[in-house]
Parts: sequence; C-alpha cells; structure tokens
Amino acid sequence: MRHHLAVDITALEVEFSGELYHWRGPAPYHFVRVPDGVADGIREVATAVSYGWGVIPVSVRIGSTQWTTSLFPKDGGYIVPIKDKVRLGEGLVVGDTVTLELAIRS
Repeated sequence: MRHHLAVDITALEVEFSGELYHWRGPAPYHFVRVPDGVADGIREVATAVSYGWGVIPVSVRIGSTQWTTSLFPKDGGYIVPIKDKVRLGEGLVVGDTVTLELAIRS
C-alpha cells in the first residue's frame, strides 16, 4: 500500500518577535532575524518554495502594514528585510523589538 502525503506549504503562517537591526552592506538595509525554531519549520519547506539561492517568498505584516518580500538565508537561519517605507510608517528604529506575521508564498 502506497501513501501520499500532501502538505500545503502555503499554510505555513507564523508570528514572532525579533530585534530590528541595520546592516551596512553595499546598500543599507534593516532586518529582523527569524528565530531558530521558526527557521527550522521554514527550512522543512524551503526546497519546495525557494526560487533560487535559498530565497523564500513571503508575505509579512508589521502593525497595520503588509507587504511581500523574500526571506534571505543567513548564518544557518533566515532574515526578513524591512523596507524603509514600512520601518518609517510604523515608527520603528534600530533596536526595537518588532512583532511580525509571516506567511510563505508559492
């Protein structure tokens, strides 16, 4: 008897909090690191949803602002880029603890 397990990868929705930090790479960006436990769950579906380089498409909500972006792999986990429009619109500054709602897109 064969069994087929169907997993709805788009059902992966999580809420977590993390510290907003600034990265001064070639272009300055702000990020929140995905906590390890949440990153473990994302890693399980990563190959099914990544469109290259381990980048994973997501929808994110902070406060009343929702947008689409991609998670970037970093140091064995993932980071969420926070657009300046979102950061400024929600009144966020470096060091703030930010609560994010995140949903995997496919």
